[in-house]
Amino acid sequence: MKKYISFSQIKNWVKCPFYHKLASIDRVDGAFSGNIYTAFGSALHETIENHIEKKIGDNELKTFFSNSFTKERESLEEEVKESDYNKFLLQGENLVDKYKNALDSYFNNNYEVVSCEEEIYEEIKDFLLDKYYFKGYIDLVVKVGDTYHILDWKTCSWGWDAKRRSDTNTTYQLVFYKYYYAMKHNIDPKNIKCHFGLLKRTAKKNHVEIFEVTSGPRRTKNAIALLQKALANINKKNYIKNRLSCGRCEFKGTMHCP
Repeated sequence: MKKYISFSQIKNWVKCPFYHKLASIDRVDGAFSGNIYTAFGSALHETIENHIEKKIGDNELKTFFSNSFTKERESLEEEVKESDYNKFLLQGENLVDKYKNALDSYFNNNYEVVSCEEEIYEEIKDFLLDKYYFKGYIDLVVKVGDTYHILDWKTCSWGWDAKRRSDTNTTYQLVFYKYYYAMKHNIDPKNIKCHFGLLKRTAKKNHVEIFEVTSGPRRTKNAIALLQKALANINKKNYIKNRLSCGRCEFKGTMHCP
């Protein structure tokens, strides 16, 4: 079986190498498995993907989202209150009605859809001690002229502040996607731009906001350096505990991490 690492696994390693071991390598029961927020996000992603790929029409958006959200809710281990479910359902129905206009406006109604939910599974050639692959799924790639635009949808409440928008634990996701998408398709990275699309549940206005993320050579170099550091430690089985992250860890005080 091929060894791989995803961006979420890199984030887990940054959070705590020992947590990464328990969650991603040992796959110990008890790791975070989802809640109403992740169910909501998954349902929105599925609805938008099917709409962009023209598998459902405009008049089917709300029904499709409702069915998807119900299915995601039923798969959760934790119980969701009916009042919370109904609140999130209305918010999601509002967002699926608005996302397309925001996307069209952002790209001036002049873009070609290249792919939705495209898998990235490329060899990490920057790490020489062992063979690993980078794995990920890109929500949307569109093309305007000769430029490819990678977009990742993120659900949130009211939006992101400046700190979150520039946080490397967030932005490196798109940097990695760009780097390996360019490798997969043999595209000059200069011809690729990266964007986040915020789907805001509780915002009073600008319910869907799309903005560009810096992904130039310097940030790419720093992201790859982080990846190399993570893989070097994982390869050496160097799973040091980061006790600063113990506060909200699912494994704190359990037999797995006493």
